[in-house]
Amino acid sequence: MRKTTGSSRIYIIGAGLAGTAIAKEIQEKGIFGSVAAFLDDDPGKIGTKLMGVPVLGPIRDVLPVLGNRPHDEALIAMPGASRMVLKGIYEALKQAGFSRIRILPTISQILDGEAHLIQTKEIDPVDLLPREPLTINLSEALRYLRGKRVLITGAGGSIGSELARQLLFGGVQRLYLLGHGENSIYEIDRELRLLQKEGVGEKAAVVPIIGELQDRDFMFYILERLRADVVFHCAAHKHVPLMEANPVEAIKNNVFGTRNLVDAARAAGTQRFVFVSTDKAADPVSVYGCSKRIAEEIVLSGDGEVCAYMVVRFGNVLGSRGSIMPLFKEQILTGGPVTITTPGTTRFFMTIPEAASLILKAGGVTEKGALFVLDMGKPIRIQDLAEQMIRFYGFEPHRDIPIEYIGLRPGEKEHETLTAEDEELKPTPYPGILQVVRNGGANLPVERIVEELRPICFRVPGKEYLYRNREHLTEVLARYFSSYRVLVGRSA
Repeated sequence: MRKTTGSSRIYIIGAGLAGTAIAKEIQEKGIFGSVAAFLDDDPGKIGTKLMGVPVLGPIRDVLPVLGNRPHDEALIAMPGASRMVLKGIYEALKQAGFSRIRILPTISQILDGEAHLIQTKEIDPVDLLPREPLTINLSEALRYLRGKRVLITGAGGSIGSELARQLLFGGVQRLYLLGHGENSIYEIDRELRLLQKEGVGEKAAVVPIIGELQDRDFMFYILERLRADVVFHCAAHKHVPLMEANPVEAIKNNVFGTRNLVDAARAAGTQRFVFVSTDKAADPVSVYGCSKRIAEEIVLSGDGEVCAYMVVRFGNVLGSRGSIMPLFKEQILTGGPVTITTPGTTRFFMTIPEAASLILKAGGVTEKGALFVLDMGKPIRIQDLAEQMIRFYGFEPHRDIPIEYIGLRPGEKEHETLTAEDEELKPTPYPGILQVVRNGGANLPVERIVEELRPICFRVPGKEYLYRNREHLTEVLARYFSSYRVLVGRSA
């Protein structure tokens, strides 16, 4: 949350529990400005005062006559509002001259009316996109984790860090944050401690760990020492074109790193293991997709009497690091052009908080050895997303900011699917979570594939000629994945 000057006037949109909790905190701290008014559409509240602050409304009627000053801020405290309502409020605030607009996160992150100033953030296009996120009862979803020791791999990434934030509400005993990037782990560790200091969530011991999945000895050592009850495996190399240019490293990290973690968790007596996968594992055409499909099978084949192993597969998440939204923002704010692959390219999208909530929910399902898919809704055309973002930043697509088509990059599909040709979906009792059923079984000899890939990733006596041999790697993947194809332009 950005600190404001003491002279700033803050208008809180929404006079409900969340809005009044935020106002109380602003008044108590006394350094972020003063609450000038609540704005609300409820006739029963308009004209009253809450904590000495007037409630004005209706929102659209009162905004043009507020006489707000340049340093004034608007804070939207309506975590249960629909995207259509939020979009209308945002547009009205911009028309009224507000340049500083903050928003509380979605309802899944605000439990039992609890809201804190530190949870607010600058509004961005993700908050206004037409897809309505599923509302998850987070208290209920996290019940199985109370008192548990939970390990997140890739805890500094977009999904891993959001899992960590939401797990603060779960009453976990210890929260282990594992990653190989010290800066990202430092940042999420620091953020969680600050959230706890400000009263967000419940008390939990947060333990940052710097380590490498590819280090098999360390994985066995650290899992034995931590005795984690539940593992959420989010760590992976994910950037599709970059992994096409570095295919051996993609396999080494995503396949063998997962194998190390699965084996170490089984040896340490882990009770639940949840693997975060991707729609690109369905009929993969990229090295990344193949690596995640193999990793899925490694996880599912690890299921046993002690540990329940499961896979959660979903599409793109909006605003994640390395995704198109930060790229589009950068391109828009530098005058364009905004680059997209083709006019018809589509992707499945979900917000980061929504995906994390559903992953946590799926982790509590008693089904062992199951592959779940999150309900991503309808695919979104990338061009539509680009045009919406251009308008969000106050420009007109094609006139102010050009859009340039660059064609599909190595390893990319024009349209993603959540299931392979030999897979079908069946409903579960849990909204937003579907289960994959494979017709005829997995049909993927995972152990044989792993052994064929091993001398490519590691030096094996007598097979030194295969070490880092990209051509042989391509042959192996093509042999087991009919959907995989070698794309023109692959780096040598």
